[in-house]
Amino acid sequence: ISLSRKEFAILQKLLTKPHHIFTREEILHAAWGTETDADARTVDVNVRRLREKIEDDSAKPVYVLTKRGVGYYFGG
Repeated sequence: ISLSRKEFAILQKLLTKPHHIFTREEILHAAWGTETDADARTVDVNVRRLREKIEDDSAKPVYVLTKRGVGYYFGG
């Protein structure tokens, strides 16, 4: 699987604590750093791309999961 640097950084962050919910802001800072103009929606777009690459069915993810209104976690 070929991942972009941002996709890899997101996956790496989620894997540091499986089943721990990370906020979009925490993921944003982990992948883009603290000095960025990117916003939380940027995380959503990159998570979608990551899911398309690692999930069998990105519409029904089993690895990168969403906690609605909070953030993302690795559930695999």
